[in-house]
Amino acid sequence: MLDIKLIRNDPKAVEKKLKTKVPEASLDDVVRFDDRIRDIKAKVEQLKARRNEASEIIGQKKRKGEDASKLVEEMGSLGHEIHALDHELQQLEPKFIDALARLPNLPFDDILVSPNPQDNVVVKSWGKKPEFSYPFKNHVELNEALQLFDFARAAKMTGSGWVAYKGMGARLEWALLNYMIDTHIKNGFQQWIPPVVVKKEVLFAAGQLPKFENQQYAVRDGEHDNYLIPTAEVALNGLYIDEILPEEALPLKYMAYTPCFRREAGALGSQERGLIRMHQFNKVEMFAFTRPDQSEGVFQEFVRAGEQLLEGLDLHYRSTLLVTGDMSFAAAKTIDIEVWLPGQNRYYEVSSVSNCTDYQSRRSQVRFKEKGGKPQLVHTLNGSGLATSRLMVAILENNQQADGSVNIPKVLQPYLGGIDRILPGKLPLNLV
Repeated sequence: MLDIKLIRNDPKAVEKKLKTKVPEASLDDVVRFDDRIRDIKAKVEQLKARRNEASEIIGQKKRKGEDASKLVEEMGSLGHEIHALDHELQQLEPKFIDALARLPNLPFDDILVSPNPQDNVVVKSWGKKPEFSYPFKNHVELNEALQLFDFARAAKMTGSGWVAYKGMGARLEWALLNYMIDTHIKNGFQQWIPPVVVKKEVLFAAGQLPKFENQQYAVRDGEHDNYLIPTAEVALNGLYIDEILPEEALPLKYMAYTPCFRREAGALGSQERGLIRMHQFNKVEMFAFTRPDQSEGVFQEFVRAGEQLLEGLDLHYRSTLLVTGDMSFAAAKTIDIEVWLPGQNRYYEVSSVSNCTDYQSRRSQVRFKEKGGKPQLVHTLNGSGLATSRLMVAILENNQQADGSVNIPKVLQPYLGGIDRILPGKLPLNLV
């Protein structure tokens, strides 16, 4: 959430910057609510001061035996006016918070201003696109013979946009997760296994509500109003709500594996078949709490951590600095790491690393305190490290062979008992 003091100081400049991310962004409601709330609070303070003054005078008059009826009547009127203003304040403050919470984070000054993702700046490219001397297949076509995952049976259980992994597909998925977790631990991240169901206020603290209400899976049983997490970022961000962290503990660099749940309302397209975009997918998430002066350094660490995983898998990728119009809601700066998928003939994001500055911590009130100083808001950072579904696509499509088999990257083979190749199934496909 943005600092209201920043908006008060220069609303035109803030709105101009907001529009670089969301062209229709407006501060009209925020400013209007804020002005009225401040007016009411000032008026109530004046009325209360007048009431206190009148109470002293009434007491003096009564002690002297003088008539204080007019002042008592005035006190009654003051009480009614204060009550009416307090009631208006109670109605306005939630509307103000809601309007403020719908504003995205401000991009850093050096981010390229553009609404077009095609203007994203490639800051690094590693490896080369594979060349095939035979007609190659996409991962859905490869799966017809390899039988690694089953969309039809998942649809029977849950609906379209879900998948069930099986056999070598399940083992390869688990190998990917273990490879990523082990690598992050070696790089100094502390592992967490958080809940995948969180309270509404935790989702709000991460910036997912109220803006993205229609993208969430709600879990409501009459007593609780909870949600399935869209990413472990939400849960990790909620670890220290309303807490003050010791300065010497920062930065805190965490990672967690969780399934992620997203409704992806209106996002499923005809070109995004198979595992490209799912309602449930597995992901290892990186997350950090830092001092403001540490956040850029940790941001670069996160980017490098994601790139290192892809290099270990020997997958061609590029890293792109996103323009203002393509950045995530809570981010001030984002680099996407995109892997090449031959079957789609394009790059797809497998990691999005963002510096959210104090946008989330202002919602969650996670702070740190220097010795002898006042509490300050921490900076939060997040990054996929990595999401597995598109990685599975990348491994299958980039490592396919002419006979329909797929070579397994060397870094994954120890997690698969030394298996170095996935071969097409030999049993009737409806039985495997």
